[in-house]
Amino acid sequence: MMYLTIAVLCSVAVSVLLKVLRQRDIDIRQTIVAGYPVAFLLTWLLLKPDISGMSALGGAWAIIIALGVLLPAVFIILGRAIEAVGMVATDAAQRLSLIIPIVSAFLLFGEVLTGTRVFGLLLGFLALGALIYHPHQGQISKQAKHTPLWLFGVWAGYGIIDILFKQVAKQGAAFPLTLFVSFGLAALLLLIYLLINRVRWQGNALAAGILLGALNMGNIYAYIRAHQVLSESPSIVFTAMNVGVIAVATLIGIGVFKESLNRMNIVGLLLAICCVAVLFLA
Repeated sequence: MMYLTIAVLCSVAVSVLLKVLRQRDIDIRQTIVAGYPVAFLLTWLLLKPDISGMSALGGAWAIIIALGVLLPAVFIILGRAIEAVGMVATDAAQRLSLIIPIVSAFLLFGEVLTGTRVFGLLLGFLALGALIYHPHQGQISKQAKHTPLWLFGVWAGYGIIDILFKQVAKQGAAFPLTLFVSFGLAALLLLIYLLINRVRWQGNALAAGILLGALNMGNIYAYIRAHQVLSESPSIVFTAMNVGVIAVATLIGIGVFKESLNRMNIVGLLLAICCVAVLFLA
């Protein structure tokens, strides 16, 4: 359970860091680009990717390039969503992204969709609807109008990334090597984008990137180790990770950052937890 606890805390800490950076008007894009070299190095030290397997990646390169674009893009969207609607709903939407690979397995890869999983998927879509619900009170701010789009971006982005990693694994590419190459490509593409746009570099944004990279890699490494330690109980790992993140993010969001939730949002959180439990304990 130690690795699961670390994975949950690192995942929530990423959201906390992004929220604090937004509050201080720090350029999250610079933090993300500075974080990838750290994650790149930690991947090398902790997961020891086999560089000699580069030639065996073959057709997986298209997927790796997609990951190189999506990984930083989703981080930026995550920061926007946290700013717009808060940590609680954003982390719940991120965890509900598990719906996408399940649906794709049914639609694209011919897996059987059982009645229990259908029920879980319905709970997930209801949860998403409840999480983005905000009653119209007076004039709506521009940021509030975009709230559903940011949450949808988090949900869809993480779901697509999950599918891409699964497809790379099926093609025989080692996960550590895929992660290693994807992190390097993500850093390079985002750096080129920032240089083209001639950003004014912020020292505090770059320094925060060290912490972001460490937390991101800490989450991934601890999650992998949890699966290895509890290899006979993968459903426990999936469920504990997703429900744990939702629970801890809710406590911190409401207790520390004083985020407010309407009744429908609270229903959405409960439905999200039920969705995770049904899908992975079925």
